Amino acid sequence: MNKDSVYNLEDRGILYIHGYDVLEYLQNIITNDINKVSETNSCFASLLTPQGKYLFDFIVIKHKKGFFIDCEKSQIDDLFNQLNLYKLRSKVEILNLSNEFVVAVISKEKFLSFENAKDKNGYTIKFREDPIVLDPRNKDLGARLIINLEKLHLSIKKLALKVENTEVYYSNSFKLGIAQNSTEKLKNRLFGIECNFEDLNALDFKKGCYVGQENTARIKLKDKLSKKLLPIKILEGSIKIDDQISFNSKEIGKVLIDNNYPFGLIKFKDKDFDFDKKYTCGRAIIKILRPIWMK
Repeated sequence: MNKDSVYNLEDRGILYIHGYDVLEYLQNIITNDINKVSETNSCFASLLTPQGKYLFDFIVIKHKKGFFIDCEKSQIDDLFNQLNLYKLRSKVEILNLSNEFVVAVISKEKFLSFENAKDKNGYTIKFREDPIVLDPRNKDLGARLIINLEKLHLSIKKLALKVENTEVYYSNSFKLGIAQNSTEKLKNRLFGIECNFEDLNALDFKKGCYVGQENTARIKLKDKLSKKLLPIKILEGSIKIDDQISFNSKEIGKVLIDNNYPFGLIKFKDKDFDFDKKYTCGRAIIKILRPIWMK
């Protein structure tokens, strides 16, 4: 990303959660520790099924007396409904502000040029009262400005930024091995920990119980993690969801996301798996890309 570029992510939605019980409410359901979130720190987190399977992922940002939830817009209504199911008697209010607030991404270099900015995942500052967050998943994703739509263009002008095509941003995210598009295709298809949530700072193994915690902790503590969600590079042909990924007729994974930025669930510990190999996948020949965060 260029230092003075900005990417308006129109495919992101914003929820706002606030109320007397908001801390306890979120702490009991999300995978990360809500106590980490402050005026100067934001976090990446997820919501899992009771069995530990993936449902949603999002970024949590402190705002006034509550929290912004930054999620893929195609998922925002389902997330809103799911969060309301967990309210029970909790004194919290959940608002869908997707028509009022937008997410704009600037480069890490631009973020670090601000006064008081720090080169730290999740570090959060304010610009004209609006939060700017250095991405808690990976700093190379840049920083996210959560801002009222009416203020967006004036802020872009004041910051001397040039609006660029969002494909540049999402292509970078894909190369980093971070799935942000069509995440609804992952629902109930894999465990949250298989989505690389530990590597992307979405899991806290020291906090108390949350929805899906038991299986997540068991997989971690017993070293049972054998599959990961990894990006797919198509060398020839085309792929579709559930296509088997094979080497010499032996299955090493399957396709879960088949859009412009495809991902597959890969048996990365299999003795026949190697990032340098080519694999058959339906009618295609592919390679599996190694994210920079993967050891």
